[in-house]
Amino acid sequence: EVQLQASGGGLVQAGGSLRLSCAASGFANRDYSIGWFRQAPGKERERLSYISMSDSTTYYADSVKGRFTISGDSAKNTAYLQMNSLGPEDTAVYYCALVLGWISYSDPMDAAHEYEPDYWGQGTQVTVSS
Repeated sequence: EVQLQASGGGLVQAGGSLRLSCAASGFANRDYSIGWFRQAPGKERERLSYISMSDSTTYYADSVKGRFTISGDSAKNTAYLQMNSLGPEDTAVYYCALVLGWISYSDPMDAAHEYEPDYWGQGTQVTVSS
């Protein structure tokens, strides 16, 4: 059974930082990507960032580019999202997701295509106070 365990959310003041982790297990694919989404109340789900564990390329949405950094440890099937300079607008439930198969985010077509995740983790709440 494929499982994604997200952790690291919490309450932080504006300007602060948090680090989210997503540990994936229960699958044998060597090629896969782990990504992060968020959904704030009353808003649509937003794709934030992805890392290809196949070639370590990354994708960032414009809303987080320069503030968030995604990294991965393929030996642990784990991805991390370092979030800096947080503001109240970053308050949301954050979800990690797993996409199986080869993707390279250095390929503009791959980066632009919103692959539907094969699996989702449970959400972790991030609240940024002003």
